[in-house]
Amino acid sequence: MRLLTGVGASVFPDFDAVGGSDLILEVLGALLTVVLVFSLLMLLISIIAWALGASSGNAQVATRGRTGVLVALGGAALSGGAVVWMNFLIDVGGTI
Repeated sequence: MRLLTGVGASVFPDFDAVGGSDLILEVLGALLTVVLVFSLLMLLISIIAWALGASSGNAQVATRGRTGVLVALGGAALSGGAVVWMNFLIDVGGTI
């Protein structure tokens, strides 16, 4: 993968230059999995709170549940989109 060529210069990305890069990628993958699991648990709990608040006429609980649903969906979207965004940036970096 060749990034930059000039007068006698060539720059190549070296992803193996950092020691333990495999471990870093493994830990990041595990962290993203944990974030997705907690987002889904938060989504489930917030849906239940929203439903109970709406059915019992408690507007404050229903509002908190609805807010929790939106935050959980946002967290899941951000953690899932982070992988796609990083892969996109790595691919674009290879073409510059």
